[in-house]
Amino acid sequence: MARYRGPRLRKCRRLDFAVFESPKFSNPRKNYVPGQHGPGQRIKLSNYGIQLREKQRIKYLYGVLEKQFRNYFKKSAAKKGATGHNLLIMLESRLDNTLYRLGFAPTRRSARQLVVHKHILVNNRSVNIPSYGLKEGDVIQVREKSRRMQIFHDSMRRVNNDNPMPWLKIDKAKMAGYFEMVPEREQILEPINEQLVVELYSK
Repeated sequence: MARYRGPRLRKCRRLDFAVFESPKFSNPRKNYVPGQHGPGQRIKLSNYGIQLREKQRIKYLYGVLEKQFRNYFKKSAAKKGATGHNLLIMLESRLDNTLYRLGFAPTRRSARQLVVHKHILVNNRSVNIPSYGLKEGDVIQVREKSRRMQIFHDSMRRVNNDNPMPWLKIDKAKMAGYFEMVPEREQILEPINEQLVVELYSK
């Protein structure tokens, strides 16, 4: 299973963006780029540098590597509608991201692990592929044998309402989530500019 295994705080500082969910990444003690000359660096990014940084932010935020991200972009470009919007909607519809959005896992990394270890069912079938693309009407459940796990009980206590996102619904008693519709771009609140990625790949 491909995933980033390097230093996460260093990556957040380099991208000037909290691409991982833990609070310690959103407010680092050293708020400058990593490296020996980091405190004194005054870097002015070119247009290409800005576009590349935005692509890296989206990649690490959703936990995909370069080849997988490029494949998502190709599929997005082949669909009707704005390529950037299609790209974000496909990333938001991943199973690991949806588990995180529903509140079943505290981070996307832990959601990925839960999927790989076969704790999750989609439409009553075991799915162990984190990148599995959900469709309208899909039902996500915790496997019966896994419902006693502490991580799920802690997660259910953190969930405050039954509609964590406009396109999702959760039933805490059944430990089930519902992918009610494909999200609209306006409903995705991540502070990212996908148009910069479109411009980068258009060169």
